[in-house]
Amino acid sequence: MNKPSQSPWRRGVAASSIAFALTLSACESEAPVAEPETSLDEPIEEALPVMGPERVILGFGDSLMAGYQLPEEQGYPEKLEAVMRTRGINARVIDAGVSGDTTAAGLQRIGFVLDNLEETPDLAIVELGGNDLLRGFTPDQTRENLTGILDALAARDIPVILMGMRAPPNYGAEYQASFDGLYPALAEEYDAALVPFFMAPLLENPSLLMDDRIHPTAEGVEEMVAATVDDVIAALPEEDS
Repeated sequence: MNKPSQSPWRRGVAASSIAFALTLSACESEAPVAEPETSLDEPIEEALPVMGPERVILGFGDSLMAGYQLPEEQGYPEKLEAVMRTRGINARVIDAGVSGDTTAAGLQRIGFVLDNLEETPDLAIVELGGNDLLRGFTPDQTRENLTGILDALAARDIPVILMGMRAPPNYGAEYQASFDGLYPALAEEYDAALVPFFMAPLLENPSLLMDDRIHPTAEGVEEMVAATVDDVIAALPEEDS
């Protein structure tokens, strides 16, 4: 799928290593794959016709947003757009993910990204923080950087859905509580929607991870979309009359 909405930010930098792999690596055995249950009596869900004005969503994040080592059409923004369109929503999801980005790097480029969009998005997905764990950021540093990103979006009246991250337990209980707690606290402060843990489907089923035990496979991305699409739709502001 060759879409004009795909951004140059996707080309990004080298692969990120997200520190909560330490959490995921505890799941050494792959979950058994259940055979799909099919029945001729089950109704087949048909895609709804796409209707209404275009709803533009900015996907701003790191390798989880950029679709690390996946074909472009299999990344999270692209899959999210496809699912939303099957539900009749005229969605266009802009992929502004850069592999390796910390919240500090995101803060540095958020203004550039917003200035270079053709139009103001209806919603921004903010997904950052995993690489902060790898690079030893304190929770206060992550909070400060995310605050700057949310301020930049609020200044342009762009609603936000914040994708939460979680610190691995070996960072210590105090660090873990501070880091994990900053996402719900910021969501409340900025009246943003919140997905508590963006990677939850991967933690529950490690067979959805690539061999690096960090990044999702194409199937993993589909599960992440399935787990979050309702939240994204709910976070979209009502259409203008």
